[in-house]
Amino acid sequence: MSTKTAPRPAAADWDPALLERPRVAPDVEIHEPAETGAPWVLQRGHHQHFRVQRDMARLVRAMDGTLDHTGLAEVLGPPWTAQHVDTAVRKLAETKVLDDGKPAPRRSTWFRFVPPMTLQFTVLRPERLLARLTPVINLLASRAAAVLAAAFVLGGVLALALLAPEVDAALGRPLPFSAYFGVLIGVLATTAVHEVGHGAVLTYYGGRPSRMGVMLFYMSPAFFCDVSDGWRLSRKEQRVRVALAGIATQSVIAGAAALTALFLGASDLRDAVLVFAVATYTSGIVNLLPFVKLDGYIALMSHLDVPHLRDRAMTDARRFLAKVLFGGRHTRELPGRPWAVAFGLACMAFPLYVIAGALTLWSDLLQRLGAVGTSTVLMAVCYLVYRIGLGFTRLAKEGRTAGAPMWRTAAAAVLLTAAAGAALVLVRLPLTVAAGYVAQDDRGRIELVLPSTADLSGIRPDAAVRLYRAGVMTREQTGTATVAAGAATRTTAPLSAFLPVASTPLELPVAAYPLTVTQAPADRAGAAQVDLGRLPLGEWLYAKYVTPLWRR
Repeated sequence: MSTKTAPRPAAADWDPALLERPRVAPDVEIHEPAETGAPWVLQRGHHQHFRVQRDMARLVRAMDGTLDHTGLAEVLGPPWTAQHVDTAVRKLAETKVLDDGKPAPRRSTWFRFVPPMTLQFTVLRPERLLARLTPVINLLASRAAAVLAAAFVLGGVLALALLAPEVDAALGRPLPFSAYFGVLIGVLATTAVHEVGHGAVLTYYGGRPSRMGVMLFYMSPAFFCDVSDGWRLSRKEQRVRVALAGIATQSVIAGAAALTALFLGASDLRDAVLVFAVATYTSGIVNLLPFVKLDGYIALMSHLDVPHLRDRAMTDARRFLAKVLFGGRHTRELPGRPWAVAFGLACMAFPLYVIAGALTLWSDLLQRLGAVGTSTVLMAVCYLVYRIGLGFTRLAKEGRTAGAPMWRTAAAAVLLTAAAGAALVLVRLPLTVAAGYVAQDDRGRIELVLPSTADLSGIRPDAAVRLYRAGVMTREQTGTATVAAGAATRTTAPLSAFLPVASTPLELPVAAYPLTVTQAPADRAGAAQVDLGRLPLGEWLYAKYVTPLWRR
């Protein structure tokens, strides 16, 4: 794991001797254009690539620590002068391209943290493997292969449309463990092939994929392939194809699965194939979203030919907000692109939406694991608050840099704090408890069941309960009830009361409450949701994420 180091000093704080005879940092490399018209690329470390002009590339190559500014100007020739070299050296020092004389920090070659919420674990270096597969890659890159791939993708969509009732049923009812296991293996294999697709197309155009591995992307497991070497490609169309290769690959696989389902009779196998096809198509659509660093963003950035598009758009968005709140004079990172501010605002908000969505998805499950799971959820909430606070700090910094008056900055901070406080008091959200239900006999006696680690303090008589048939992607309300009077009893319940799994002998320890049924559910076991009323946002957050720490 890499260790944190202090930020490198600004050029004014450097040892003058290091600036007088500059040397590039050990992890910096200059790449010549891959072909006519391609850019010169400066690579820093394994992951960062920057386009530079030819003259700047020549300067970086010449800085070996033996020449002073006058000597470098003589070696480079016109239009370089000693003064030009001095200006360039100071700029390169501030961008961490030069050797600052300090020992290089030890950095992990297999682990990387990518803010705000991505952990990458490198598994292999695919360059040599993909180079050996070049004949196969060339065959798959032919026009005939492209036509066949398009036929699979469109044919699969039509197949899902023809099987719409079967798709709806498969997504909305419990499936056997074997079906879920097959879908999981298929999704993992497809995701891995998706990343190989990126590397294969980059290899086809002469690039070098540097790393492949697994990652946690906003708390969700995934694979990755580092194709940042694609910035060396001369044509933006090539970079767009590299970015979209993974989505194209998984869409072909999804189409093949959907077409296969046409020839399968009603069975658990067909349900599993349909769930896999829908999940894979959906994953490809999500991957097209350009607001986080997914394939759609890389494709958009490549099409516009604007490096670091997202970061620069978010800078413009912060400066826009800073101008509205604090005033001051702000410059644009992306002048001439009027949509940049709106795009930057979406890029700033979307990660917060993803983190909140991940909390919604995982919190109930993690909190059932006891203190460890509850603490994990609370830490994720604290991290979300930290990111919001960090965003405001950056916003205030933009305002101060632009010359905003201190009184206006303070007034805006007070106003925003008051607005947040008002939201905590005035905004009300429904508080619910995820649970399950079980029919105990043929006479319709149904019990509400909660895991033994659940917080039972909010369960009270007459609380409204909704009963659901839950599937892997959708659920349907099939019954209603209220909690009857009486204390909870300790017993066991089938796993199908908590997860969308077909009948299984596996039982879990639970706390059970009798229910008064007003509409009988369709199944003997399924999901339930207890409605505990609406609470102010502050109380809701406390009850949802803090109270479970001291549950029984």
